Amino acid sequence: MSLLIPKIILCFEGTFSQQCNLFEAGQDFTLSTGYETLSLLKAEARKASTMADETGSASKPTITFDDFLKLDLRVAKVIEVADHPNADKLLVLKIDMGGQQRQIIAGLKGHYAPEALLGKQIVVVANIEPRKMRGLESQGMLLAATPKEGEQLRVVILTLEDEVPAGSPVS
Repeated sequence: MSLLIPKIILCFEGTFSQQCNLFEAGQDFTLSTGYETLSLLKAEARKASTMADETGSASKPTITFDDFLKLDLRVAKVIEVADHPNADKLLVLKIDMGGQQRQIIAGLKGHYAPEALLGKQIVVVANIEPRKMRGLESQGMLLAATPKEGEQLRVVILTLEDEVPAGSPVS
């Protein structure tokens, strides 16, 4: 439920209206999730949108230290890279996490050549729920920075300064 609210507010305020087209600007609305109903008024949406930073993304709520400890961040080595057969911007990465191999789908096409990723050590969220992306299952999520350069976002994968064994925990 809480993850839907920023997306809805952003759509409501028009930041991503070209992608969402859920609401017209200035319109009150009610969202029913099946468990509870959430009503957002124009004033509430405007207040929430003022919390957006200069890149246009909504502020994230503060989490507890215990919430952070739930993340299983691991070092993984990229062992194969291929274009996603059903998507223009996605790459399919096969990674080694210390004897366990997984497939990760990432929006890296256009930012990295597949051969530039081979052998690279990356940081992944290992305990994120698997998710289908354009027909293929992603079994983790890599971490990357996305600084805005002019009108474009640049994707910079988080890597390690020194080589460590694949599967090493990151804390």
